[in-house]
Parts: sequence; C-alpha cells; structure tokens
Amino acid sequence: VFCVFKVSHSEWRPNNSPKLMDLLDDTVPGIGTYEDFNTIDWVREKSKDRDRHREIANKSKQSTVALLFSISDAFSGWLLMLLIGLMSGALAGGIDIAAHWMTDLKEGVCLNGFWFNHEHCCWASNETTFQERDKCPQWKSWAELMVGVSEVGGEYYICNHFIIMLLSTGPGLYVVNYFMYVCWALLFAFLAVILVRAFAPYACGSGIPEIKTILSGFIIRGYLGKWTLIIKTITLVLAVSSGLSLGKEGPLVHVACCCANILCHFFTKYRRNEAKKREVLSAASAVGVSVAFGAPIGGVLFSLEEVSYYFPLKTLWRSFFAALVAAFTLRSINPFGNSRLVLFYVEFHTPWHLLELIPFVLLGIFGGLWGAFFIRANIAWCRLRKNTSLGHYPVLEVVVVTLLTALLAFPIEYTKMSSSELISELFNDCGLLDSSKLCGYTSNSGSTSGSVNATAANGLGARLAGPGLYTAMWQLALALVLKMVFTVVTFGMKVPSGLFIPSMAVGAIAGRLLGVCMEQLAIRHHERDIFRGWCSPGADCITPGLYAMVGAAACLGGVTRMTVSLVVIMFELTGGLEYIVPLMAAAMTSKWVADALGRESIYEAHIRLNGYPFLEAKEEFRHKTLATDVMRPRRGDPPVSVLTESGMTVEEVERLIADTTYSGFPVVISQQSPRLVGFVLRRDLVISLENARRHQEGVVSMSPILFTECDPPMSPSAPPAVKLRSILDLSPFTVTVHTAMEIVVDIFRKLGLRQCLVIQNGRLLGIITKKDILKHMAQMANRDPDSILFN
Repeated sequence: VFCVFKVSHSEWRPNNSPKLMDLLDDTVPGIGTYEDFNTIDWVREKSKDRDRHREIANKSKQSTVALLFSISDAFSGWLLMLLIGLMSGALAGGIDIAAHWMTDLKEGVCLNGFWFNHEHCCWASNETTFQERDKCPQWKSWAELMVGVSEVGGEYYICNHFIIMLLSTGPGLYVVNYFMYVCWALLFAFLAVILVRAFAPYACGSGIPEIKTILSGFIIRGYLGKWTLIIKTITLVLAVSSGLSLGKEGPLVHVACCCANILCHFFTKYRRNEAKKREVLSAASAVGVSVAFGAPIGGVLFSLEEVSYYFPLKTLWRSFFAALVAAFTLRSINPFGNSRLVLFYVEFHTPWHLLELIPFVLLGIFGGLWGAFFIRANIAWCRLRKNTSLGHYPVLEVVVVTLLTALLAFPIEYTKMSSSELISELFNDCGLLDSSKLCGYTSNSGSTSGSVNATAANGLGARLAGPGLYTAMWQLALALVLKMVFTVVTFGMKVPSGLFIPSMAVGAIAGRLLGVCMEQLAIRHHERDIFRGWCSPGADCITPGLYAMVGAAACLGGVTRMTVSLVVIMFELTGGLEYIVPLMAAAMTSKWVADALGRESIYEAHIRLNGYPFLEAKEEFRHKTLATDVMRPRRGDPPVSVLTESGMTVEEVERLIADTTYSGFPVVISQQSPRLVGFVLRRDLVISLENARRHQEGVVSMSPILFTECDPPMSPSAPPAVKLRSILDLSPFTVTVHTAMEIVVDIFRKLGLRQCLVIQNGRLLGIITKKDILKHMAQMANRDPDSILFN
C-alpha cells in the first residue's frame, strides 16, 4: 500500500523528470506528439521546455562541450529568425516582381525583352515623357502585335491589308485588347484553382483564420507544409495577376509561416515542442506583414494584436529582429524599382486642419458600415457555397467570377489597373506634371460666375475641377460599387486571396471622392469663416490623397477590427507623423461602428464558419453556469471511460481504445474507488502499447497494465507487465462541480488547456474539454452547437 501511494516530489511535476523525458524521446518515438486536428497541451509543452533548459544548464557546468552546446542552443532561436526573415523576404520579392510582370502581360509585351513589365520597359526609352509615362515605342499592346500595326512618328504601317484595315482602327484595337485581357485573366485564374485543387488544397484563401487557430494550439497537418508553400507562392502570383478583387498581403503571412514551420524542422528544440514552434510562428506572422506592407513595426504589432495567442517578451524581440531582416531583404531586392518596400509609398506636405476631423470621422463611420456589411455578406455567401451544390464546383465558380470581373473591369480605367496601382493613384498628391484624370483641374478664367472669378483672381482657380476630374469622379463611383460586390464574392474562393488590399481600395476610393468634394467646397467658398485660412495662393487647400489614405485605414479597420497596428502600418506607408491623429480618429470610429453592428472580425467569423476550436480572448463569458452543467457525462449518460492504475490487461485497454474516440483517459485507483491518479493521452497510450508488443519480450493480450510506482505481487507464471507510469500525467488540472464556468473558461484561455477533470472530494465525476466549452458557449449564444465543431 505504501508503494502504491508514495509519490516523490519530482513525479508530481507534469511530465516527470527531464531524464525520463529524454529516455522516452530516445526509446519510444512519437511519445509527446499529437494527432491531426487535435489541440496541444500548452502546460505540458512548457513543462517539457523548462525541463530541457534545466538539464542543459546543469550539464553546462560539468564540461566545456556542454557549455558550448548551451550557447548554441540559446543562439539557435536568433539564427532561426534570421533564416525566416531572409527566406520570406526573398519569396515576397519574387512574388512582387512576378505579379507585376504578369499583370502587365494581360495588356501587352515589351519588345526589348518579354520579361520586362510595362514600367521597366519604358524606363530605358528616350521617347518617354512626363505627360505620357506609360507610353513608349518599346511597349506594344497585343492588338498592335496581332494586327501588325506599329506607330512610329505618328504614321501607321500595315503589314496585311486584308481584314486588318478594320482591326487597325480605334474600335478594332480596343476589341482585340479587350479579348486578350479577358483570355489572360481566365488563364491565370484557371491555372491557380487547378494547381490548388490538385496539389495543395490548403493553399486557398487568406490563411490568417487558420494561422490564428494554429497559434492557439490546434494541429492542422500539412497546412504549413512544403507543398502548401510551393503551390501558394505560385498560385498567389497567378491569382493576383488575374485581376480578381484580392490581394497578396494576407497570403504572405501564410507563406512566412510555412517558411518558419519548414525551417523549424532543422532545430531540435522547435521540432519537438509545439509550444516553442508557435512562438516562432507568431514571429513569422510579423514577418509576413513586414514584407507585405514594408512595415516591420506594424508587423510586430499586427502579430501581437490580431493573430498571436501566446506572445511572451522574448517573442517580441525576435519578431522585431525577423521583421527587420525581412524588410532589409525585400529592400535589397527592390521589387518595385522605386527604392521603396511598397508600391504606394507617398508623402504629403500640406498640413491638415482641425475641422477636417469631421470628414475623417465620417470616413470612419463609412469604414465601420462597410466592415459590418462585408462580414455579413461574405459569410452568407460562403455559407451558401458550403451548404449548396455551389461548393462542389470550385473551378467553375472561380472561372465565372474571373470572367465577370474581367468583362466589367476592362472598360473602367480604375478597375482595369491592379488594386495596388489603384491605391497608389488615389494616394497620390497632384503635381504640376501629373496627367491623370484625378488631377484634371482647370483655371476656369472664362467663367461668368462671380464666385469662380473671385477664386481665380485669388490664385486658387488652378484647383477648380475640370472635365477630366468630373469624368474621374463618375468612374471612381462606379469602381467603388464593383469593388464592393466583387470583394464579397471573391474572398473565400479556392484560390489564394487576401483582404487587405481590396478593403483598402474600397476605402481609398471613398476617401478620394470625399476629399475632392471637400477640396472644391473649400475653394469655391474660401471667403466663408469656416474655410478662412485654409486656402492660400499657390498652395493646396486640402489634400484629397490624405482622405484616400484615411478612408483606406477606416475600411481595413472595419473589416479586421485592427486599431494600433493599423495606424502604425499606415504611418509606415506614408512616412508622415502629423497624420497619426486623423488615422487614429478614423480607425477608432470604424471599430466602434463595426462593433456596434457585430463583434466579430472577418477572421473570427471565418473561424466560426469553419468550426475551428478557437477560444477568442476578446469574447466575454457572462453566463452563470457551473462546471457540472458542462462536464461529460451528463445525467443519465454512461459513466466516463477510465483506466485503473492496476488490474487491467493489454487486451482490455486496446478494446477500450478501439471502442472510443476520446483523446485521453483519466486513471483512477479502481472502478470501486474512482479517486483520481492522473491522466494519459490516447496517442501516448497507443504508441506505448505498440512499442511494448514489438520490443518487450513475453507481452501478450493478458499482460497486465500498470500505472503504479511499485510492482504488485504476481504469480511467477503470469505474463510480464507493461509499465506505463512514465506516460502518466500525475498532476492534471482539476475543478470541482461547483466551479463557475466563467472561471473555467478563463483557465482554458490563459493556460491553453485541452481538457480538465471534474472532481468532488477527490472522486472523479467527469471531464470538460475545449470542444465542450465551445459547444456550451454556442448554446448560450443561441447557435447550433454541433455546427461549429471542426470536421
């Protein structure tokens, strides 16, 4: 009896001593690992890491070799961050270059080399002017190549007069270019969806909802694997180049996490510890945003605010280092050829006025309304895709949406260009040499209007709207509607699709429209008290590009509910300290309005739609229920399946494993005295039994299973016992039947538990798992509990 109940102090630590864990790692491969679609035990993983550090520290005092190993072990984390930053930055640079080239390939080709995009092709041309920077003899549209038309000195040379006479006219060239644009878009989208379906189904979508779930401790095998990385990198270029209303920023977070997961396999302490690996993945999320926006500080804050579940101070430092390395690598590649990390880097020089906070807040309200509308509409569309036959034809869906997008986008200048170029155009502050329609101002010196003549006399007439600007406004209004509709139906298709750039494009269009309206209002009524002092001769009254930037931040914040990281990202994009206040006002207003209409961000909504077991830390549990209301078994159900510390045979344990699907089993003293001894995981139990049958001599089906410290007396003729005390967790987390569920939920969130046992006076009564809590929370929110569990 003394041997059965005597437990040393070291055994009451989770997972036993470091020597024992090292022995298990060496003799029984697979012990301590997890099956697919299971949640890790954070407490167990952190305990393993502490034991490993303790063992290394003790050995480092004994020999020089051990000391050197201790130093290399401490340095390995920084080396891993360096490799992640280099690899992610290089891939992001390649994706940017390839996407830019393939986007321009839809419109034409460079005669100097087909590998040049439109901008690079015209750089070397001596005939390129500031007024027509996108036109040069070296760049030919597909219509010009196909019909044999070349324009040199304003004259056309026609190679073939048959039929080409018709095609060489303006409408003919337009139709040919239209046709080629649609064909290239369909080809790129078709290749993207085929590659995803054939080689890596996990490469579709944004990836951020799944990354959040994985960082919370969930296991999804293959989601961060090498095939997912390869296919996501290739198909991301194809999807962006197809012209669909999507971006590459969200998928770049997935790409960076794939790089981190692959590189972790070369470092033992990260390969064998799931909690340590998730610290690396948190840093990789920061790297993804760093290379996506050229914002290393914003990337670190994004990982902390939006995706990470466990973010210690050490991870903060390493995330900052990895994001710095990635940004430096991307800057060295210089994918956009402008010595910047992003395509739409701008600088504003006109200060903003205090009363402009009113339109900035209005943009924040618009962003919140757009965010709430988009989340509801997109989730409804994804649920329709999931529950109807539409989901059985993903290739057809992608092709049809691409066809409609290309057909409607080509006629409008602002939907024809890529979303990044559109944002760059909208952020741009008009200069003297700008020939864009957005800068189509006129002096209106011949007008008979008194107010307009007074404006011109004051030197402000150069900023009055002209015909070009009015045309641009109508095109932008139409582009806004198309962008909103296509973004709703595109996000969630079976191609890589990010949400950052489309949301920013919607907000930038709305902001530019409002900015131009405010600018014209201030110019035409500059003599009124409210606008007095805003406008001065030779200077801009209002910067419409600033409104576009604020609108972009508001709409992105309404969809993702980001605040601090969003403001920092936008600040790093623009480089202007004085515009932090407008960005903060718009971001906070957007979040307040969106939260008033729905608490979930788009990522949390997709997590719930897919049924991932994710406990959101921001969601409060306010219901007065107890552990006994949630635990299993319920009243009237069969008792919980348990193992006894002695008295069971190998055959009985294997039958219990075969008849149940539980991830683990409580161990009690006996069926008659169900006092809790510990908890054993199903995977560890299966691996240990298989190992005992293969390597332990004499083990048969009637061999006893022992979880005790000392061997009980047995007959000499009895088969040898299988001792499994080494895999037994002797200190599982327990609560009583009267523990409030509010406390239980907090324990699961803050400790990352996968289960806890319910006891009363030491007797085992039931068990509560993470999925039980999710079911209970769904019931309390009047949702179907069975519809949210991951299948």
